[in-house]
Amino acid sequence: MSQSLHPMLNIAIKAARAAGAIINRGSQDLDILKITRKGPNDFVSEVDQMAEAAIIEVLLTAYPGHGILAEESGREHGAQNSEFVWIIDPLDGTTNFLHGFPVYAVSIALAWRGVVQQAVVYDPTRNDLFYASRGRGAFLNDKRLRVSKRTRLADSLVGTGFPFRKGDNAQRYIKMFDTVMQACAGVRRPGAAALDLCYVAAGWYDGFFETGLSPWDIAAGSLMITEAGGLVGNFTGDADFLYQREVVAGNPKVYGQLVTLLAPYSKAIKGDEGHDGHHPVGAHAAAPADAPTATEALAAAVAADAVAPIAPAEAGEPADAAKAGEPAARERKPVRIRKLDAPQSEGFGSDRPRGPRPDMGDRPRGPRPDGDRPRATGKPAPGRPLPTKR
Repeated sequence: MSQSLHPMLNIAIKAARAAGAIINRGSQDLDILKITRKGPNDFVSEVDQMAEAAIIEVLLTAYPGHGILAEESGREHGAQNSEFVWIIDPLDGTTNFLHGFPVYAVSIALAWRGVVQQAVVYDPTRNDLFYASRGRGAFLNDKRLRVSKRTRLADSLVGTGFPFRKGDNAQRYIKMFDTVMQACAGVRRPGAAALDLCYVAAGWYDGFFETGLSPWDIAAGSLMITEAGGLVGNFTGDADFLYQREVVAGNPKVYGQLVTLLAPYSKAIKGDEGHDGHHPVGAHAAAPADAPTATEALAAAVAADAVAPIAPAEAGEPADAAKAGEPAARERKPVRIRKLDAPQSEGFGSDRPRGPRPDMGDRPRGPRPDGDRPRATGKPAPGRPLPTKR
């Protein structure tokens, strides 16, 4: 890599490549892997566990005082009260990996006081390394990433993911999917959210949305998008998305149009327990389908105030203040401002006779008498010294 990288980012890259090597070796012997089931359609293999252990070892060897939030082990490792927390998904797209479908990745992010500062997403099948540091841009290998320039959702390619865990509101998602599909040029679902977000940062997708995601699925990819000039948030457009189990992202123009479509579906997933057995922060029960969201209610109230006519008071009807026993405000009448007549000085009026001044007489026109300074000559009067130069 040509540019100088942050030391913590270098450690994250080292850990991601170590995990990628384990994943590549495991992909050669899929038939003999030990697979366990965390839940319906939710699998974990020994490769996930080995890759996570390798990542944690690299990170804590370099930074033993940092905390760890990992998909498989939760907060079991690392410091419990550190301001620095590594958010790890050792193998995003496990189902793809187990079927030999080559769309999966390692995702590592470092958050400081809850804000992601460093991010790495490594695709071991293509040897593609996405990385970003806050304020220093996002890159794919050595190439700077920028989001796409499309401005219309109708021309955009949008990525997504399907709900598959127990408790996910599939029917609500189908309505959401139908709404977006009819408004854009196409929808894609590869099955690895970390890579999907990187594809938005690279400009390959114009937008992305998904529900039911955990922090380790989106932490690294979200920094890629913002450093590439895009926007990421929850379905209402708020920046509080990491623990909300819903995310929408895209270039600025497409992001705004997606938020408009997805806002009615915000908080669509019920607060089911996450992988670590705790209720995810910010997950709320789904609102009734016909209930307006807070955004819609506020917009309706503003619109009602804007169009409501103001009825004039009828003659003889007391004002509201008088009805309540308060003194009525005195009506203000318009004030007329009159211009003062310009003072007429002596001899200046319009009645002054036009013609030669009476005291002029028949004095001849010509140069002034000697001793007077000629006008507009630029010369001093006779007998006067020249002014001193400064």
